[in-house]
Amino acid sequence: MINFLHTFQPSPILASIGPLNLYWYGLFIMLGVLAALTAAIHLAKQHGLKSEIIIDLAVWLIVGGLIGARIYDIGLEWQYFISHPLDIFKIWRGGLAIHGAIIGGLIALWLFTKKYGHKFWQLAAIVATVLPLGQAIGRWGNYFNQELFGYPTNLPWGIPIDPLHRPWQYLNYEYFHPTFLYESIGSLMIFAILFILHYAYIKKNKINNSLYLILNTLYFLLYSVLRFTTEFIRIDSTPSFLGLRFPQLVSLLIIFSILAYFIWLKIIKKPALDK
Repeated sequence: MINFLHTFQPSPILASIGPLNLYWYGLFIMLGVLAALTAAIHLAKQHGLKSEIIIDLAVWLIVGGLIGARIYDIGLEWQYFISHPLDIFKIWRGGLAIHGAIIGGLIALWLFTKKYGHKFWQLAAIVATVLPLGQAIGRWGNYFNQELFGYPTNLPWGIPIDPLHRPWQYLNYEYFHPTFLYESIGSLMIFAILFILHYAYIKKNKINNSLYLILNTLYFLLYSVLRFTTEFIRIDSTPSFLGLRFPQLVSLLIIFSILAYFIWLKIIKKPALDK
């Protein structure tokens, strides 16, 4: 694998059929969705939920996630899109921000549960468990688009980047950190942790609100730590403040919000309930 990454020259186009191009990015997004959907259906059955509920929810999440991911990315790169408005619709080139996808997905999930009367936190826990699996697979689309790579490196797993995709200040470098791979591996580890924990609670017949709370907060906490860390070596353009990139600030906001919530739950709310 290491030798493959170090020597392979990826192309964004998977295949061409006449004037129609099929892109690796779209393939990996689709594979990520299918893998996450399969895992979600499996977990839903353990919760006594029909697979049709998850399939219907998946449609809402895909639409909401795509809209949220694109709007978020456009907001980060608004100066570029003002000058190139038609590029807003070219999602096969990338430009789907995961934080935006999460926000859009949460809104879609809330609307879905309100419309059909399902339990929001139960479905959110299932989605939170399988989402990092989809992220781990989807990140490989960034590899074939030659985007979201890190600083130049001499490490044996550094990936070659075409000069057209290199920032001007790094034109003389050939190999760069495969940031997509770091996040893919990290997301896969998060999925493994959440899935094992989820199944352990199911086996002990402890499917309750505590499980939903743990899974949802743990996903946001673990992914925020992962994203905060990997952002230190990414060199793609993004707004920054106080020396931190915007995704790092969002990740810190999520981490501190979760910690504050648990402090409130432990110190303030629990004593009040014990009275």
